[in-house]
Amino acid sequence: MYTTGSINILVVDDEASIRRLAEKELAGPDRIVTTAGTAAQAMRLASTQDFDVILLDVRLPDGDGLTLLERFRDRLQDVEVIMITGYAEVATAVEAMKMGAYDYITKPFSLEKINLVIERAYQRSILQRENRVLRTSKSPRRERKLIGRSHAVRRVLFLVDKVSATQAPVLITGESGVGKDVVAHAIHDRSLCADKQIIVKNCGAFNKDLLRSELFGYRKGAFTGAVESQDGLLSLAHNGTLFLDEVGELSLELQSMLLRVLETQKYRRVGDNEERKVNIRFLFATNRDLAREVEEGRFQEALFHRLNVFRIEIPPLRERKEDIPPLTEFFLGHLYPDRPPYRLAPSVMECFMAYHWPGNVRELRNVIERAVILSENDLITLQSLPVDITNTFDETESGELFMTLEQSEKRLIRQVLDHVEHNRTLAAKILAIGRKTLYRKMLKYDIED
Repeated sequence: MYTTGSINILVVDDEASIRRLAEKELAGPDRIVTTAGTAAQAMRLASTQDFDVILLDVRLPDGDGLTLLERFRDRLQDVEVIMITGYAEVATAVEAMKMGAYDYITKPFSLEKINLVIERAYQRSILQRENRVLRTSKSPRRERKLIGRSHAVRRVLFLVDKVSATQAPVLITGESGVGKDVVAHAIHDRSLCADKQIIVKNCGAFNKDLLRSELFGYRKGAFTGAVESQDGLLSLAHNGTLFLDEVGELSLELQSMLLRVLETQKYRRVGDNEERKVNIRFLFATNRDLAREVEEGRFQEALFHRLNVFRIEIPPLRERKEDIPPLTEFFLGHLYPDRPPYRLAPSVMECFMAYHWPGNVRELRNVIERAVILSENDLITLQSLPVDITNTFDETESGELFMTLEQSEKRLIRQVLDHVEHNRTLAAKILAIGRKTLYRKMLKYDIED
């Protein structure tokens, strides 16, 4: 099962009674408690697992807490360490706080106090992680909606709802600008890790010389310039979602390494000998034909089959033009929400419906944003549109600048019927009216079947 939201706690103490108490009293539905009795055992665990909070005894049979604290903070970037000490060792605990420990507790301690300190330490750990995520991800968290009423959009929404609650990797395909990132965010927002951050990375924007270290992270001294250890995107996405856009841009070497992570949920940082385990929901997107890339030797066949477990294909906008009116309405309302609502001259929507939109939804958004800037009296006319769009449309066909409601309704019904080749059932669904209502309006407006 895909687990999220748990606090991963490591308790390091040589007293078996304290370890048993921690396993019994500190563990719960939202807490995973692991214990270690020696420094060596604790370091082995930290080499293979991520921990949010560590309770560390100042004195251990094979080491001291201060040395171990430094090693923990070097290996686990966002971990918060709480020192466990006796009254005679308070000065050592204070020194540990100067070195970066979150707090200390003295023996004997109450469960109420230790639970409170753990919760506070965890909150700081999460805050540090989220701050690094925001600095790393180029896609800040914001509301994203999949807009449209076409059969294609309804199909995509159906697939999103089906796959969101699973752990299966998803491959989102389609031309540039169709909204692959919107679908990825929709899957994340409906998933079991929706309360976590989604890490977004465009593989085409990777620094080619530092691909591996950016994705996997690295240990201090792993290469020239690695003056301190650094976690990669895999660590940032732990218990959340990692969305790799344009995955077809990855090198064959990195594809092989990514395949192993998908199969085992384990990876090694550059310069590290120990594997680290992660819990990540993977989403991928590409505008390439990966099957052809496999045939031509540019994409690994095994990785293609692993990514292709669940595929969502988004058709280009020219194949679902009934989505243009709701998309236009959405962009008009969201691009400049503090300004009065903008209106379209009827000829503009006709021009939009006639254009082939090679840049898809992204191009439509950019055209509307430009048109809003050039509009007069909150009215968008053909003069507000780029020439390459208006050249495909004969303005003389549009008649008067304004139409009556009946004229607009008649034209819309005709456009939809033409688009669906006069399939009345499908046309009624697109128009959100009953089939009998559509038939009455066809008679009213003398629209031939």
